[in-house]
Amino acid sequence: MSQGDNMSTQPSNWQKSIAGEWHGYPSVFQPDGTHVGWNKVSRSSTHEGDRTTYRMDTKLDVRGELRSRFEARDFEFGVLDGDQDRIYMGPDFMGSGQPFGGLVDARYYSPAWAADLRTMVHVLADGETQVYSSLLYDGPTLCSVFNGVYRVSHDYSESEATRRRIDGFVDSEKSSGNTPHVLPFKDAGEWTGEMQVFGADQKKLGEAQLVMDYTPVDLLRAEVGIKLSGAEQLEARFVRARNGNRHTFHGPDLFGNGFSYGRALYTSQHITGTSLRIEGREFIIDDKWTMSVVWKLHRHGVLDKVVFGTVNWKAGEKVLNAQYS
Repeated sequence: MSQGDNMSTQPSNWQKSIAGEWHGYPSVFQPDGTHVGWNKVSRSSTHEGDRTTYRMDTKLDVRGELRSRFEARDFEFGVLDGDQDRIYMGPDFMGSGQPFGGLVDARYYSPAWAADLRTMVHVLADGETQVYSSLLYDGPTLCSVFNGVYRVSHDYSESEATRRRIDGFVDSEKSSGNTPHVLPFKDAGEWTGEMQVFGADQKKLGEAQLVMDYTPVDLLRAEVGIKLSGAEQLEARFVRARNGNRHTFHGPDLFGNGFSYGRALYTSQHITGTSLRIEGREFIIDDKWTMSVVWKLHRHGVLDKVVFGTVNWKAGEKVLNAQYS
């Protein structure tokens, strides 16, 4: 597809879904997972005629060597908007993002930050909330991570009530940003939710029901079972363990590891005896352990499907109780 073919006088479906001004206070992490501050952001993407313009204002509050590296203001860059590709034309970002319904998966370069970004944005079913993360690289080496939750407004500058609502949310994001990805210590239970399933060609294949049952073995390990039914079929059991922000998955059906930056856990998992590999991001949204789950399923070494959605926690029996003998 040429650049001209990607341009349209009609906004893409993704462009329609992100109308308005989005407000957040994403946290900033060092590669070892240390939380070093925040970057207060308001951003919008507007479509006029055959031109799409992305604007982003940032206010950095970061300590250490990353402070000067990520100091940049008043981002404004052109986008070639399309349902297959959103191509970022600079000067602030160059690269592209691929929409999968309510999810965009993007790879692009920031000259101001001198970093290559892998960014994922999940617009939740309410249409008002985005779960965002960016992994920033120097070549193959991770240099920082940004992640957080955004809320949309359509009348921030005109409405005092909207400003109170958004400002209150942004303040809560600052206090929540360094919350670690720690699952229930002592209660068994399950996460359930409806997942959207897209093929690698970005066409929707349908929905799948996800059930993840969870039973703590001790304070750092739990037995987990996952079952997907519907447009994608998957079933596996494994033991997961946590050592700080390092997570491991120890079979028998699934093996792999993960690393968490605040609320977001990034995983690489392999299904025993198959070519299936899951590249995931599991983000705890609130103190009820509601999660945004995104799994990129690779088969035969290539992307096969993208599965994503929101799952809700329901606590069951308390399995680790006070001991007396």
